[in-house]
Order: sequence, then C-alpha cells, then structure tokens
Amino acid sequence: MKNIAIFASGSGSNAENIVSYLNGHVDICVKIILTNNKTAGVIERAHRLSVPCLVFSKSWFTHETAIVDFLKSQEIDLVVLAGFLWLIPPRLIAAFPDRMINVHPALLPKFGGKGMWGHHVHEAVVAQKETETGISIHLVNEKYDEGGILFQAKCGVISADTADDVAIKIHKLEMEHFPKVIEEYILKIV
Repeated sequence: MKNIAIFASGSGSNAENIVSYLNGHVDICVKIILTNNKTAGVIERAHRLSVPCLVFSKSWFTHETAIVDFLKSQEIDLVVLAGFLWLIPPRLIAAFPDRMINVHPALLPKFGGKGMWGHHVHEAVVAQKETETGISIHLVNEKYDEGGILFQAKCGVISADTADDVAIKIHKLEMEHFPKVIEEYILKIV
C-alpha cells in the first residue's frame, strides 16, 4: 500500500475530494491529514471521512526532526499540499525528494510566489486582464511555487469575470484533475 499525507490549512475541499477519489483504492491510501490551523474546516471533513487528522504548531513543524520523524513513522510515500500555506522546511523536502506535490490556482510561473494563494491569485488574474488561467500541479521545493510542473489545465477568463467567477472555474479544475494526477504520480514514483 502506498501512503499519502495531506497538508491543508483551510476548508479542506481538495483534501476531501482526494480522499473520496482514492477511497477503496487497492494500492493507495490517504493515511493522515495534517493542519496548522486548529479551526480549519478540514478537521471536520477528516473526521467525517474517518481519516486521522493531526493539528500541529509552528514550533513542531519547524523542529529539527519532528515532522520528518512523524511522517516516516506513518510510512508516508507522498506528501500532498492541498491549500497548505506555510513554506516547507528544507529538511522535510530533503526527506521526501520529488515526493511532495502541490496544486496552485494559476498557470505557473505566472501569479506564483509568497502571498499568491487563493483569492489573491484570482484577483491578480482579473486585474491583469488575463484571457486564460488554470491550475498547476507541481513538485515542492524550497521556494513557493517554483518546483517542477507535473500538469497544467487551463480555462478561459472573459472580461466580465470577477475574482469569484475565476475561483469557481479554478475549483472545478482542481476537483477534476488533482486526484487523478496524484494517483498517476504515486503509482509511478514509489
């Protein structure tokens, strides 16, 4: 069995979608969901889905070995960031080389980097009068949104679109593609 740990900071809609998609898979299991936000909606979703959920502190996450030791004790093969907002410590990236992936709500390298998440990205897309946007599923490295791109999907943006309209289009792409890319990737790498 190949084990996935999902990190999330918010509502957890992507985490729930991934768990639901992989539920009953013969080769892949979402073993745990981790969050840095004690009021995150992902906690309730994890409970409802019967997936263990760990709420952790900044000091634990940035501790010399705590997070790596924990993930290894859980026999994690792939770490998935699904709306997780903290920069990943170098020692965690080193412990899971090319085994950490993230979804970003834009076509990288556009609209990436620190502070470019969620609604901030959609507002920037509209402000720049982009005619298309999309999602980028990419490897995680020491810098925000600069890891190698595994997959991109596009959608159109029309002049009447608001940031909320773009968010709906992006959410649809994430729901459709992120679980499939995770499945394909973990079966290839591990």
